[in-house]
Amino acid sequence: MATTDAEALLVRQVRAGDASAWQQLIERYEGRLLAFVDSRLRDRGASEDVVQETFVGFLTSLPHYDEKRDMEAYLFSIAAHKLTDHLRKQGRRPVDQFGSDDHGRPLDEVPGGGRPASSIARSDERRKAEERLLTEALGQLVKEWQARADFDRLRCLELLIVKGWANKDVAKFLEITEQAVASYKFQTVGRLKDMARRAGLSLDELGAG
Repeated sequence: MATTDAEALLVRQVRAGDASAWQQLIERYEGRLLAFVDSRLRDRGASEDVVQETFVGFLTSLPHYDEKRDMEAYLFSIAAHKLTDHLRKQGRRPVDQFGSDDHGRPLDEVPGGGRPASSIARSDERRKAEERLLTEALGQLVKEWQARADFDRLRCLELLIVKGWANKDVAKFLEITEQAVASYKFQTVGRLKDMARRAGLSLDELGAG
């Protein structure tokens, strides 16, 4: 089923940096994605982390997203790839954990299930250039936040990026809402990608790991 007009509008608003549209998208699909992931992992905390990474993966894939594609199937295909990554890190075989979506379709046949062109391995030289850009861009953002005493954002991103904490743990530790944490992450990824585009590079895989 193709993306509806309402979903297409929501995607355009997210592309434009509308944080409220991003939250609407999360609220619309989070429950279904969490049920799908948790039915495979049987670990609520890990499942929530995978779903969070699914949404970040969707955000970073927006330049390649075709609005004619089935939005839900596209999100589920990203979730399947995140599940694969999570299970591999645990030394588990993904094929033993899941082989179809909630409609019984093999995941490699789900619309949008194929890996985007951005996931194809790039040359070492380009990858290093992107890593340098990411380091420099983060440094610039940190200076901006320090200059305006935006310490909540600084602490939040330090825990997310440096410590690798889950959104819910960051929210609890900093005594802020999970929505605020997700918003900080969304805005930061958007800024980094915009800085990359201006430099003639791409960070489309940012957040995909």
